[in-house]
Amino acid sequence: MRILLWHVHGGWTDAFVRGPHDYLLPTKPGGGPWGLGRGGRDWPRAQEVAPQHLREAEVDVVVLQRLEEIREAERLLGRRPGRDLPAVFLEHNTPKQGVPNTKHPLADQSAIPIVQVTHFNQLFWDSGRAPSVVIEHGIVDPGYRYGGDRSGFGVVINEPLRRWRVTGTDLLPRFAAAGPVTVFGMGGERLPDALGLEPDRLQWGGDLPTERLHGELARYAVYLHPLRWTSLGLSLIEAMQLGMPVLALASTEAVRAVPPGAGAISTDLGELVAAGRHLLDDPQQAIACGLVARAAALERYGLQRFLDDWDTLLYDLTRRTMPELPREPPPPSDLTPAAPQDATPPEASPQDAPPPAPPSNHPPEPWPRTGQPGLTPVALDERTKL
Repeated sequence: MRILLWHVHGGWTDAFVRGPHDYLLPTKPGGGPWGLGRGGRDWPRAQEVAPQHLREAEVDVVVLQRLEEIREAERLLGRRPGRDLPAVFLEHNTPKQGVPNTKHPLADQSAIPIVQVTHFNQLFWDSGRAPSVVIEHGIVDPGYRYGGDRSGFGVVINEPLRRWRVTGTDLLPRFAAAGPVTVFGMGGERLPDALGLEPDRLQWGGDLPTERLHGELARYAVYLHPLRWTSLGLSLIEAMQLGMPVLALASTEAVRAVPPGAGAISTDLGELVAAGRHLLDDPQQAIACGLVARAAALERYGLQRFLDDWDTLLYDLTRRTMPELPREPPPPSDLTPAAPQDATPPEASPQDAPPPAPPSNHPPEPWPRTGQPGLTPVALDERTKL
């Protein structure tokens, strides 16, 4: 299959492009949000394609991640997603306004299914009559690398100043009182000053490449996940697969991701801080919790399950939305005499035409197919134009 998608979410894309398909990434000389391409990543099956060449690229399906991509895909391909081209909309985010009554922007159509990355998002978005399905995250296993030789908390937060309460940035001083905190990610250079903490309590670790980040993060005794309102940070799953014990706010999908025995999860900050102190003081307990965390993350967020779920979805989507091609006429049989060269077929009369097929009383086949542990289906409605 030839799949068009823009490089929007690097961590999610890193897993998605490891399937058996050809992944077409629009690429511009200056990169940017509409032309990042591979972005320097080692993705052998991902092909960088200039936008002006996409019309000849024979795209089979498009994975949309921003509403603007619907019009942009139509402009570049000459085909309307959901009408002329199979398409899904991948929703990465939690609803932000009017929760729990937030209506998804695609709720009033049924031509483009919505794929949610967590069950929490599926529960809290009002998807209206749009078909909706959950495909949980999957990541490349970074391997067991827990060292824990740095007595403190490792945290990954992108843009902690701008996102502040969303990412629980304001909660970091509570944990810094129990042990040193090091924050990795993008856009946090001014974080220590903003929180008024000394370097022995909080440090900014920088925005590191993935491989280096895993090595640095696994040296900390505990992984801290203070995020209040995000889908499910891939860094939490990565930390668990690294074998780190975790402390997490019991909010959004973290409740499903962090099992008992993997560390601590609670809405009570006092409980979390106390659990953090205990794990810092008991390295053997921290190791045991990390092993529980790794086993749970490998089972639920494994790469192959993720790829299988997407294959199931895309196969069923293209099978249902692509028109059936006319079949080639069968070759003449040796037992059938050939028509004379000068023979002309008689004109067909209306009486010769076969009667129209009666309408079927059977409901459409449920979509998508079931059987995959991470795939939660919802029946596909009759498709309508956007």
